[in-house]
Amino acid sequence: MAFVLGRKSGRTIELAAQQRAKATAEETAARVLDEARREAENIRKGAVVAGKEEILLLRENHEQDVRQRRIEVEREEKRVVDRETQLDRARESLEGREQELQRRGKELGVREQAAGGREQELEKLIAEERRKLEQLAGLSADQAKAELVRRLEDEALADASSRLREIRESAKRNAEREAKKIVALAVQRVAAETTAESTVSAVSLPNDEMKGRIIGREGRNIRAFELATGVDVIIDDTPDTVVVSCFDPVRRETARLALEKLVSDGRIHPGRIEEVVAKARKEVDAAIIETGEQAAYDVGVTGLHPELIKLIGRMRWRTSYGQNILAHSKEVAWLAGMMAAELGLDVALAKRGALLHDIGKVLTHEHEGTHVQLGVEVATKYGENPLVVNCIAAHHDDVPHESEVSVLVQAGDSISGSRPGARREAFETYVKRLEGLEKIASSYRGVERVFAIQAGREVRVVVTPEQVDDVRMTALSEEIARRIESELQYPGQIKVVVIRESRAVDFAR
Repeated sequence: MAFVLGRKSGRTIELAAQQRAKATAEETAARVLDEARREAENIRKGAVVAGKEEILLLRENHEQDVRQRRIEVEREEKRVVDRETQLDRARESLEGREQELQRRGKELGVREQAAGGREQELEKLIAEERRKLEQLAGLSADQAKAELVRRLEDEALADASSRLREIRESAKRNAEREAKKIVALAVQRVAAETTAESTVSAVSLPNDEMKGRIIGREGRNIRAFELATGVDVIIDDTPDTVVVSCFDPVRRETARLALEKLVSDGRIHPGRIEEVVAKARKEVDAAIIETGEQAAYDVGVTGLHPELIKLIGRMRWRTSYGQNILAHSKEVAWLAGMMAAELGLDVALAKRGALLHDIGKVLTHEHEGTHVQLGVEVATKYGENPLVVNCIAAHHDDVPHESEVSVLVQAGDSISGSRPGARREAFETYVKRLEGLEKIASSYRGVERVFAIQAGREVRVVVTPEQVDDVRMTALSEEIARRIESELQYPGQIKVVVIRESRAVDFAR
């Protein structure tokens, strides 16, 4: 019984253990299944996100490919349009050439007809000459002689006309070469010194105590001096030096002389200042007359009116683009005289017109008008030759040239103003001129690069050969030159060079 009871209880315990194990297994299975479901859900979500990211990446790559292809298509369309434009231009050029050939063919036909007509006329003339010869056989000796003389005169006139035409053609061929030769000889024979005037003059002092005497009590001496001379006296920390500043060189020279006299004399007070300034002004006036007479003597011009002599002397204290006007006028007179001598023209007239061509610049700060207008007025007022007046009026092409001498004066003015080192200008003005040149040249279609060289006296324009052909090059250089003339101000002349280069490149491998 114990065995049976023990076996039953063991069986019961074993069944209970089996049930607990089954329940535990079921719980474990449910938990594992739940975790598997959650992991599967996470994997599914991750796969969905990865798929979306891959789709976005593919879409972005596709859009980028589409944009790239669109750009390539637009580039190809532009290339096709340019090619069509070139083809249209070539077709128009061919049509123009065809029309030109047709026109030349018509002209040849007309010439052939004219030649046939001339042959008929020649035959008629020959027949007429034969008839006249037959008539001459019955003329008297005097009549035959007169007829012979008339024919010889006609033949001589024909030969002279033919010879004159040949001479003119030869002169045209040699004109440029001879002109360059004459200008080169004239420039080589003139070695004028280039000077630049400033707006200040320095006066040396014996010691720094003199600065206080120049200033005076409460500044009355310096105020009286500036009032009497019309200049500014600058007294700074520079030892033993006082600077006189004024844009009028004549007043500045007067002030410099007066200040030097006051410093050497030592007596400086308002009354003495006015007296010394008056004396210095007389000395400057005398120096002006002496300078004008010396300039006229140097270039060989005589018979000038005294007032013109004074104006020429005042040129010594005037500048244009940093070039002294008196030195410039004398240089132009020498150049014009040499070129006139080479060409067999009136040398004295050329020198006279050249010496007076810029005389109006002395009067521009006192009177209204350009220096050309003022120069013409003053030359006419003092009885100068009309050809001299025309030299003054036409040296900037404001009026037509009336003589060869006027052209020589203009050429001498250009040579003197444009030669290297003759003129100086502010750095800002120089930079603006270069920028203006490059801007004008770059504004045209087909221009690839622009270089302003030779200190702005030459512009080199590099064009794209596909857009600018050989025929367009000449017109482009002319258009750029005309715009530079109308929009910019510059001394001398500016050379415009258009460069078109075509290259064919291949490689040997």
